[in-house]
Amino acid sequence: MNKLFFGDCLDILKTLHAQRPEGFIDLIYIDPPYNSKRDYNILFESHDIIGDDTAQKQAFADTWSNVSYLDELNEIQNINLDLYQFLKNLDNIRVSKSAVSYLTTMAIRIYYIRRTLKDTGSFYLHCDSRMSHYLKIVCDLIYGENNFRNEIRWKRQPVRGAKATSHQFARNSDNILFYTKAENAIWNNPYKPYDEKYIKSKFTHNKDGRIYRIDNIGDYSKKSISDFRKQGKIYDYPSGKIGLIRYLDEAKGEAIGDMWTDILEINSQADERLGYPTQKPKELLERIIKASSNEGDLVADFFCGCGTTIDVAQELNRQWIGVDISHLAIRLIKDRLLAPYKKNKSKIKDILDSIEIRGLPKDIGSAKELAESTEGGRLEFQDWIIEVMLGGVSNIKKSADGGYDGYLTFGKSEKDKEIVLIEVKSGNVNVKNVREFIHVIDSRKAVIGAFVCFKDQITKPMEHEAKMKGYYDQKTWGQNYPKIQILSVEDILEGDGILIPESTKTTFKTAKFRSKKPSQEKLF
Repeated sequence: MNKLFFGDCLDILKTLHAQRPEGFIDLIYIDPPYNSKRDYNILFESHDIIGDDTAQKQAFADTWSNVSYLDELNEIQNINLDLYQFLKNLDNIRVSKSAVSYLTTMAIRIYYIRRTLKDTGSFYLHCDSRMSHYLKIVCDLIYGENNFRNEIRWKRQPVRGAKATSHQFARNSDNILFYTKAENAIWNNPYKPYDEKYIKSKFTHNKDGRIYRIDNIGDYSKKSISDFRKQGKIYDYPSGKIGLIRYLDEAKGEAIGDMWTDILEINSQADERLGYPTQKPKELLERIIKASSNEGDLVADFFCGCGTTIDVAQELNRQWIGVDISHLAIRLIKDRLLAPYKKNKSKIKDILDSIEIRGLPKDIGSAKELAESTEGGRLEFQDWIIEVMLGGVSNIKKSADGGYDGYLTFGKSEKDKEIVLIEVKSGNVNVKNVREFIHVIDSRKAVIGAFVCFKDQITKPMEHEAKMKGYYDQKTWGQNYPKIQILSVEDILEGDGILIPESTKTTFKTAKFRSKKPSQEKLF
């Protein structure tokens, strides 16, 4: 089971629970927005083609509403009365409506997250100090306070610059609340290597070239002590007392506590950096997934963003489920999983066939349904074409005579970028529309234009008008790239895209692939 879902995670959680009411997921990690009124964007290699920086898609904005939460609060009353009473009390005192809205929105999702877990399952909630105290009570009421395991503090980065001089102690850590569904949850006690200072201070003995330390014998039974002696692990003091020999080469290392200072936030130059502002380091998710799941287990992230949880679960040979309300996130995750195989195209189709993507059109019938039935909806037809299927960026300044619906860029050189404009039509079109689009391309100084419509709308005059514009700089690239490309939705669904120099495409940032297990070549 490797599935990506586009949509509100609450709807998807309810569906999953209805299908598998006994619970079927081994580990769930979520890193939801923190009610911080900031935008959670995928960052693009921007190009100033509309006059200001609003060309960047605001795809990950906080969506907590001060009105819609009331419906969810009423729903909570029917499923967890204690939780409802807690949230209702907050609503009646001097806690901001925004905070109550956020907590209600999170509470009902956390409730259904628990319902989808196996009895041996674990839940990790990544949050910050502004909401963690409220969220802990929410989780106590849902999971039971006896199933609280840790409040992990993750030190993201050292304190530097303005963060160190503001009128408060610098905020350089996050909270991760760790709960299990029951006492017998999966647990693989994690260790990290001893640091050199500890080794030099504790492992001070040497026997036949093996470094060791001597521990107190403790409360071991006579039989255990006898077994240790047979293994050569009993140290006899001159006084007649005995100690237990601990060899360094047999030590598991230092048990990891609830204060994590050894994993730093991703810096702007890191290989795995994608430009997503709340992206978490892979090492952080590796620790969580290894501790609370085994190979072959099912890991889920219901706010999966740029897909770090999915990426790490894949590398660690776990099955996975990813959910996000942004179709841009779904596209980014799919591209991230395919990135290691860009130079081995024979595997791409097999990989795509192994990923089940729910909530997006899969065929021409569902594409036409989307075009006809989502006027004003969250996922518009043109956004799906531009951002999911063609890998571009939608023009957020939509208007009746906007001239183009989206764009992408590619690098002509290390410094210079070229613009490709995209126009998407879902209704009747004719050659006049193509001519108008060509005028926009010329006025915007774009080098290529892609005109998208359904196949039965394409006419010979449209194709002729496109041909008349010729090709983009074919001498430089040694290949023909038509300046005006008419693409049908049907062909796009079959895998066709805009013809541009792919090796220099820069619209989306990508992370470098680093495999820790070279033998694990097959993704699925």
